[in-house]
Order: sequence, then structure tokens, then C-alpha cells
Amino acid sequence: MKTAIKLVLIYLAMQILGALAVTPFTMIYAYVEYGTVEKANEFALAPTLLAGFVFMLIYLWWKGYLTGDKQLYSPVSASYLFWSAIMGISVIFMVDFLMSHLTFLPDWLNDTFNVLQSGWLGIICVSILGPILEELLFRGAVTKVLLKKYNPLVAILISGLLFGIFHMNPAQIVGATLVGFVLAWIYYKTRSLVPCILIHIMNNSLSVYLSLKFPDVDYTSDLIGEPTYMISLVVSVLLFMLSWRMMNTYKLSNTTTKV
Repeated sequence: MKTAIKLVLIYLAMQILGALAVTPFTMIYAYVEYGTVEKANEFALAPTLLAGFVFMLIYLWWKGYLTGDKQLYSPVSASYLFWSAIMGISVIFMVDFLMSHLTFLPDWLNDTFNVLQSGWLGIICVSILGPILEELLFRGAVTKVLLKKYNPLVAILISGLLFGIFHMNPAQIVGATLVGFVLAWIYYKTRSLVPCILIHIMNNSLSVYLSLKFPDVDYTSDLIGEPTYMISLVVSVLLFMLSWRMMNTYKLSNTTTKV
């Protein structure tokens, strides 16, 4: 538990280190481009995030969390990836439904995400690089450590809670925790990050796409209408149950078998 929390704190420290490394250069750029450093924070956000990713990746590699484990990068089977995608889509829809009823939770990072999504580097960080790094950290390191110390159920619950709290944004914590449970369970079943990364990228990329394409729409129900939305919700629940059943039949020994 201490190691898991330490890893999360180290990641936060790496983001601070990234800010320290990037800010001087963005201040110089802002001054040269606009004659003032007031806009430096806007320019610094995406590069800071990227620098933090790189620093944390180096740390995880240096400490051996990402090496010596071939199963960690196993593509698993084609059918398992398919059901992972189905489960991911289902979870995304169900979390959207839940969050549409928790609108009282403040969104502290809304402006931050708007800034990130205003440039290609920020979009890549949020939709692709962020999910990959977070899976390397939370499943490849944190969940792995927890599974060695606790029984699977406890390890999955702690991993999901840490993942949710890590987002430090009330509007994200509940949804991230639930998704964290699912991703930790998938890692437990396969010991592979590939299906986890797939789902995480799907979730973040869809969120970015909808935010940019429909900036005035907060939830899917506002986009497709209530009757269709409720039907889609029922279908999502059924698909989640089916995908869980199919994925639960897999054993670690056969998740790497091509089909």
C-alpha cells in the first residue's frame, strides 16, 4: 500500500518537475511572440504534461517496473481485445449515465482541459499519451504491487480508488474510480496492459472528440435524446454483462493465444 501511494506521489512530483523544466522556455517564447509573459501558462500546460509523462516513464523504467515482464506487453488474443473494447464502450456509456445524475459535483479542471484541447499537443497528451502513461503507472506498477500484497478483490478496490482520487477533480473521481476497478480487474485477469490501454484511449479520445465536436453538450443524453439514450443504456448494461462473462472465462495461460 505504501509503495502504491508512493508511486502516485512521485508522479505528482514529476509533474511539478516538468513544470519547472518547461516554464522558463515557455516564458521566453511568450515574451518573444507577444512581448509579455502573461500567456506563458497557456503555452506551458501541454509541454509540462508531456515532460511529466517522460520523467515518470524514465523513473518507472529505471526502477524496473516496466522491464523483465513479457506478459505486461502481451497483445492477448484477438477475441479478448474485442470483448475488452465492448466492455470499454459499455462502461463509458454507463459512467456517462451516472455522471449525468451527479451534476452537483464541481468540475475544477474544466478550464484546464479546454486549454489542453485548444492545441494538437494537448489533445495527444489527453487522448493517447496520458492513457498510456497512466496504465503503465496504475496497472503496470501500482496494481502489480497491490496484487503481490493483497488478495485480488482488495487489490482491485484499492487500485481503483487510488486511480479515482489521483484525478483530484470531483467531477472525475467517481467515474475514474469505476473505470479503475474495471481496468484493474482486466489487468488481474491477463497481466497485460494492452487491453487496459485500449479501453483508456477509447475513453479519453471519445471524451475529447465529443468536447470539441459538441462543446455545448455535457452528456450523451443531450446529444441523442432521452428515448434512444435509455435504450442504449439498457444495451450497454447487457453488453457489459456479456463481455464480463466472456472475458471471465479466459485464463492467464490462454490470453496470449491468437484466435
